[in-house]
Amino acid sequence: MKVGYIGLGIMGRPMAANLLKAGYEVCVWARRPESLEPLKAAGATVAASPAELAGQVDVVFTNVSDTADVEAVLLGENGVIHGARPGLIVVDHSTIAAGASRRMAEKLAGQGIQMLDVPVSGGEQGAIDGTLTLMVGGEAEALEKVRPLLEVVGGTITHVGGPGAGQIAKTCNQMIVAQSLQAIGEAFTLAEAADVDPARVREALLGGFAYSRILEVHGQRMLDKNYRPGFKARLHRKDMGIALQTAAELGVATPGSAVATQFINALVGQDMGELDSSALVEMLRRLNKG
Repeated sequence: MKVGYIGLGIMGRPMAANLLKAGYEVCVWARRPESLEPLKAAGATVAASPAELAGQVDVVFTNVSDTADVEAVLLGENGVIHGARPGLIVVDHSTIAAGASRRMAEKLAGQGIQMLDVPVSGGEQGAIDGTLTLMVGGEAEALEKVRPLLEVVGGTITHVGGPGAGQIAKTCNQMIVAQSLQAIGEAFTLAEAADVDPARVREALLGGFAYSRILEVHGQRMLDKNYRPGFKARLHRKDMGIALQTAAELGVATPGSAVATQFINALVGQDMGELDSSALVEMLRRLNKG
């Protein structure tokens, strides 16, 4: 299969690179020309627009920031829908609201284009290593056609359900991550206030029931104050906005997510939106210095 890739940021660039390394022909498009250069050097071809790209490939991957970006590259002027041939499959790795994803899937289906919503978890390192967790919404038939491609970028592939189901799974993931960061940050702040080494606390907890991958990876980030972004706080804020809006639409109470969102909001408000969301602990440290 010939592959098109749109969106070459922190996640998209290594994912597209892994497809190239696996031997697939890859055509790319990005809003920022400088994002294209590493992929061109690795052998990718470049399209002038999403529509032109769609006319050359069998599968289009999109990996952009938010709903408006996905709509623009898929349905906007010179979007994928205007250049695609019937039978094209769109695999959207972006994290957006499930309702918006369903609406776009319906519009594409009217032109004979299948769409899978496949948000990912695992951060930049998972994208580089090809070990991402993929949460798939859409038709099983389309998933099986693109499974060999997904196996290049992901270590775990779960078909959650129909259109939008992958986005719901990702929303749940982001809620758990945010609240876990909040809990770890509070624990470390408590340990510091009690004059106990939080690094030793983390070491003890890693061997017990409180173990989590977030405690292992992001707990170390908090100790080192290393907030080089694996996942930027401003994007986590966007995702938590989706979570709270979805909960409101469904009439579901999510108080823990609401509190964690306020700390992420504070990070962005303090000009730390480009840092990893594990920097949330810094808001707790500032709060407790008062």
